[in-house]
Amino acid sequence: MPDYGHDLRFGSFLTPQNRDPDAVVALAQLSERIGLDLVTFQDHPYQPGFLDTWTLLSWVAARTERVHLAGNVLNLPLRPPAVLARSVASLDLLAGGRIELGLGAGAFWEAIEAMGGHRLTPGQGVTALSEAIDVIRGIWDADARTPLRVDGEHHRVVGAKRGPAPAHDVPLWLGAYKPRMLRLVGAKADGWLPSLGYLQPGDLARGNEVIDEAAAAAGRDPQEVRRLLNISGDLRGSGPGLQGGPREWVEELLPYALDDGVSTFILGSDDPRTLETFAAEVAPALRDAVAAERSAAGTPAAGTRSNRALGLRVAGIDYDAIPPALTARAVEPGDREYAAVRSSYVWPGSPGLVLRCATAAEVADAVRFATAQDVPLAVRSGGHGISGRSTNEGGVLIDVGGLDRVEVLDRERRLVRVGAGARWGDVAATLRPHGLAISSGDYGDVGVGGLATAGGQGFLARSYGLTIDHVVGADVVLADGRTVRADAQHEPELFWALRGAGGNMGVVTSFDIEAAEVTDVVFAVVVQDATRTADLLTRWGALVEASPRRLTPFLTLYRSGAAEPAVAQTLLVWAGADDTDEAVEAIQPFLDIAPVVQQQAQLVPYSAVVPPHHNRHTGQAHLRSRSALVDHLDAETADRLAGLLDAGAVGTVQVRSVGGAVNDVAPDATAYAHRTQSFSLLATTGLPASGGRTTGGADVDAQWDTLARNGVYLSFESHDQARVLPWVFPGATLDRLRRAKAAYDPTNVFRHNVPVEPATGG
Repeated sequence: MPDYGHDLRFGSFLTPQNRDPDAVVALAQLSERIGLDLVTFQDHPYQPGFLDTWTLLSWVAARTERVHLAGNVLNLPLRPPAVLARSVASLDLLAGGRIELGLGAGAFWEAIEAMGGHRLTPGQGVTALSEAIDVIRGIWDADARTPLRVDGEHHRVVGAKRGPAPAHDVPLWLGAYKPRMLRLVGAKADGWLPSLGYLQPGDLARGNEVIDEAAAAAGRDPQEVRRLLNISGDLRGSGPGLQGGPREWVEELLPYALDDGVSTFILGSDDPRTLETFAAEVAPALRDAVAAERSAAGTPAAGTRSNRALGLRVAGIDYDAIPPALTARAVEPGDREYAAVRSSYVWPGSPGLVLRCATAAEVADAVRFATAQDVPLAVRSGGHGISGRSTNEGGVLIDVGGLDRVEVLDRERRLVRVGAGARWGDVAATLRPHGLAISSGDYGDVGVGGLATAGGQGFLARSYGLTIDHVVGADVVLADGRTVRADAQHEPELFWALRGAGGNMGVVTSFDIEAAEVTDVVFAVVVQDATRTADLLTRWGALVEASPRRLTPFLTLYRSGAAEPAVAQTLLVWAGADDTDEAVEAIQPFLDIAPVVQQQAQLVPYSAVVPPHHNRHTGQAHLRSRSALVDHLDAETADRLAGLLDAGAVGTVQVRSVGGAVNDVAPDATAYAHRTQSFSLLATTGLPASGGRTTGGADVDAQWDTLARNGVYLSFESHDQARVLPWVFPGATLDRLRRAKAAYDPTNVFRHNVPVEPATGG
């Protein structure tokens, strides 16, 4: 008879009596405290002596931290599946992924009918449950693009909005006994949950046969269906159910595990001492006995993924060799979480494996594993990934989003340690009470790792410089899996390369950064008619260069339609709040360069300029981009940008101010060598056309190349990166970077940032 190889779990089955509500809550908390895995409650909404089970589950979820919770089983005729699906998902999100779902087709029909439910024949019960499963899983499929429609005999959903998705893959168990219901378990459910008191000898074996045949017919492995069993007993020696002491219980339960494949035993008892003995003596002894028998018999552990999921695995990745520390959070194409992690904000991706790391040691494990696979490697911190390097097709993706700690190490020195997976909005919010800020791009959802290794052109650039200009140390995992410290004294050549080309050298896990003394800032937004686009650009550029360094403006030009005039939006940040009159004086001239459509200015914390966001990334931006760095917005540059925008060859143009403090740094001080330019240009060009070129064709590329030859910011360039490499890293910078590659990444593991080949020979 089958042993499906599942890990053993143990739970309690509590009576939700309302005579003493605190007592049942205390039993649930006791179940968690003594180490049980699961707490379940009966669900009889028509029983006046019982608490409502769903309300109780919600309350207990808030009063516990670890234990999983479920109804045993929830009464489907009185709980509409679409509403139940959202309730389960919501509670699972609030409880941190601890809710399970047991369902039953109903019993005690007179009581159910008295509550407004409808009596179901056995055949109708199977159909109703099957339809309910479709509804519940359809609601949970929040990534599906179309509204949910289920045109069932008992349950109809007509264009319902999907979501939310639960925090984890909520298993769905059915309380079932008859053959038709058992076949439904095999075809659609994740678990079979009968009660031992309702079974006759041999019923478990016969039920397993039916379930296994139905699973196979549905293209499933029978191991995908966990077998659970409600048991009863009183270790005091009275009452029905199991008899004797812990040893006798283990002897009686062992055949159910080995011969009938039961892997979850749920004890129906409201006696604290019985529960404590079950957890402390029965559960560990039964685990040991089952482990010993499995070892002697060579029983393999159950797989955790379905046949469908296994079929989506990518050749070239040894999934069985994933380091143990990473397996629990690893995501494969067949997993529910895959849609949420496969893509960046801009680029849709299809990696064969996503390794989500929470410690530097896990990053090292991930790098060692990834370098042994015959597939591409990508690294992600936040996931905006404009240039397309934070996802891939069919490769391994190392996601460091779990390394998100932000810590002020030394307030006097303004020294901050930031995890590579933190988002800049969270960094700003954490530093605000300390009166500190780090210039960091223009959006709070961006991850620290990608920006702090490439440059960091932010709203404080002209007063503070680039983000990398204030990185004073970093911890980095190299291609061979070693973790090293890089700063001015340790690995200085690596430290140089990390600041501007870090993605080519390794995976940074944390940065030490000197923050700026910034409390509030003046933040102004000006929207203007940009019909005279070239004139606006030249006048805007001249104003920026003449402005005090404390002012950093960003300009975005766009059209809402081909026949509509161009619109200009300028965001201006004045660093500091000590002289707002001076800020107003610096901002006022920008209002005179074109007709003003809208304007506002306010004194706000820097954290309000880049508020924290944690957006879902699904490749939704649907854009590609070109980058250029220019010394001035002269007439020729302005005419070229205006012509591209007017012709519809580019969708938007952004101009960032990167002069001032940025250009105080020597060109050879970091791998970011562009220290003469005053402006960073970014143009969105749409998705590639069928010929492989961006919308607008070769003419757009040729015109933009004229601008880009003066310099390219690698984070904003999504086109032919091999061709623009000398514009990203000019002359001596590229030569030095290749020597650093030869020392720290000689096999070119990190080759997808931009293609910097290691130097060869002497």
